[in-house]
Amino acid sequence: MTTLFKTMIDRYNHAAYTHHYIWGFKFHDVIYMAHTDADMMPYICKLDKASRGAGMALRFCPKTEQKIALLPYATALCSAEYFEDVKASDKYNYGEVFEKLVTEYYGQTWIKDNVPFTQDGDITVNGVAYQIKFDRATFCNEKSLANLTK
Repeated sequence: MTTLFKTMIDRYNHAAYTHHYIWGFKFHDVIYMAHTDADMMPYICKLDKASRGAGMALRFCPKTEQKIALLPYATALCSAEYFEDVKASDKYNYGEVFEKLVTEYYGQTWIKDNVPFTQDGDITVNGVAYQIKFDRATFCNEKSLANLTK
């Protein structure tokens, strides 16, 4: 693990409201949701170039072996075909569609919001707040982390 990668994970977790995650990914034509805590981040996230000159970004981009590692923590949410149908009939991106489907899975009504990760999770289930991330999601970039300390 590189120093920058570890530093970004540590700084993100220091600022985060919750350290519980619901990870979404497609595996064998099924969309899964896996529940873990932040300890899983170094194994399933990566550093990538951020857009618009914001340095490097911390992203959830699991490869096949990482998806397999998440399966013991996962529940099938829906078929990939259904997920794509919902996405096609909606104005939202993949991450937002996943968040909506997870919220509905738990019998809650989804409302798109922009609550910062420092103030709340995306969903609360049985008193536990979770951040929801779907494949290719960006957590933060170097510029956004620097702005947290200003």
